[in-house]
Amino acid sequence: MKAAALDDDPDALTPEALLASAVMGGGLPADAQEHLEQAGLSYQQSEVAERHLHMAQDIAPGHAAVLIGLYRFYFYKGRLKECLVVARECLAKAQRETNLPADWRDVQPNDAEFSRYDRLMPRFFMFTLKGYAYLNMRLGELEEGRAAANKLLQLDPTDKIGAKLLIDVLERAETARAEQDDD
Repeated sequence: MKAAALDDDPDALTPEALLASAVMGGGLPADAQEHLEQAGLSYQQSEVAERHLHMAQDIAPGHAAVLIGLYRFYFYKGRLKECLVVARECLAKAQRETNLPADWRDVQPNDAEFSRYDRLMPRFFMFTLKGYAYLNMRLGELEEGRAAANKLLQLDPTDKIGAKLLIDVLERAETARAEQDDD
């Protein structure tokens, strides 16, 4: 694969460029990086870890590495409502930086190169949309989760991201619930 220079096409990244990209922490101020590292080291002390994450956010607001750190922290701590807030921030970031419509429901397959693994922000958008769908389902917002999973499947018809699994789980749960109601 031909190396893509970040200046030529910031969305087409080689593996080397991906490692230096914003999603992987590139361009993150050293102070923010230090706070992310400290958050990881103090994960078992939730208040300390969260404080470090928020300090990183204060230093580098909207940076993908910080958003991903917050998302993971809230997700693994089971704080799904807070995780969903961060997922929405990630969606908005990916939509802005990829020039996608502001409402994810309006995104169409030809709006970006969603099927290419070397297209960083479209992939970030899709993985975030998957997380958004999952979180909504877990929080009982089943129709919102279904709509997001269906949108993901529309953007990724070969289902490399795994939207069909979310839809299948939702359908099985609905079938089980319907069978329970019949008893």
